Amino acid sequence: MNPCPVTPVAVTHATLSTALGAGNAATLAAIEAGRTGLAPCRFEDVVLPGWIGEVEGVEAVRLPEALARHDCRNHRLAWLGLQQDGFIDAVHAARQRWGAHRVAVLLGTSTSGILQTEHAYRHRGPAGELPADFRYAQTHNTFSLAGFVAEALQLGGPAWVVSTACSSSAKVFASAARLIEAGWVDAALVGGVDSMCLTTLYGFNSLELFSPEICRPWDARRQGLSLGEAAAYALLQRDSAPSAGWLLGAGESNDGHHMSSPHPEGLGAIMAIRQALAQAGLAPAQIDYINLHGTATPNNDSAEDRAVSAVFGCTVPCSSTKGATGHTLGAAGAVEAAISLLALQQGLMPGGLNRREPDPALSLDYLDHNRRAPLRHVLSNSFGFGGSNASLVFGASS
Repeated sequence: MNPCPVTPVAVTHATLSTALGAGNAATLAAIEAGRTGLAPCRFEDVVLPGWIGEVEGVEAVRLPEALARHDCRNHRLAWLGLQQDGFIDAVHAARQRWGAHRVAVLLGTSTSGILQTEHAYRHRGPAGELPADFRYAQTHNTFSLAGFVAEALQLGGPAWVVSTACSSSAKVFASAARLIEAGWVDAALVGGVDSMCLTTLYGFNSLELFSPEICRPWDARRQGLSLGEAAAYALLQRDSAPSAGWLLGAGESNDGHHMSSPHPEGLGAIMAIRQALAQAGLAPAQIDYINLHGTATPNNDSAEDRAVSAVFGCTVPCSSTKGATGHTLGAAGAVEAAISLLALQQGLMPGGLNRREPDPALSLDYLDHNRRAPLRHVLSNSFGFGGSNASLVFGASS
């Protein structure tokens, strides 16, 4: 744990595409209206009770001819997300400013393009062979996401994918800050992409974590999560004026308590939060809003409530936005980072959706409705399977 503040990194651009819509404007409009993007599961031929958040228009996306060998649902979603909010133009400007080899591509995903493999297995030949046009390395392979984005945007700097479940695309912010501070790169494209697939839907259902009703974070009768998909990105640059905000601090930990359950007292989460605050040089009282991981599973919400209250007490306004977007798994950290940046820009703390009955065992100041107030500092939590935890502190751009 580094107790000393680190140099803030400018977030010059950010964008997200979720079930709420493509781009920042659509996201903000949905949040202001208190609208969820979740709907009963109708994905392909899946027959499961539950709610999911699909991104509209993914099936209609066509990759450029030169990138056709990367074609899969995950990369179509990745490409759709890159088109929003002038993000590609911003990356091109960074490439011209710094040089392609000085811009990193650091992304998070959980399942990558596994749906492509699931489809391939449905079309095996008589001897069990996979179809000749199936390209594992360019579609399903975990690194394929970063490979696709780097090739699409002609970037030649360090490129990797972090796959640590739900903390994946929060951790890449920390990686980018370290690379920039060490002088390895001058800019980094960070973010995460995770798309709907059968493994995710049936897998979480088998774990009894997929709620049969719409997810209700912090509700006394919460039954589990609703799954979503998303593409979210941010551009971090050295010596730049931030238009989205500042990355002030990042904290990471791994408590390894259990394969899928968090430490019941949130010990790893506490470590990540405190490290993020220390790097930002902030006291807990200086955080104005917390975007909770808030999956709506009984254990996760309870553990996070204990962790946050241990550091902040029970007076900082907080909420989970997964009732609007669903749990986007490997993309969740980047999605909620982008929402946190929007909160700073707009002075808008999103209300958590779908809660009907507050859980008396949870003590945080959980927002059921939007609240407007000037915000200077926001904390975003992302806690994954296996005890992989990440917390990010963002500051307003002015």
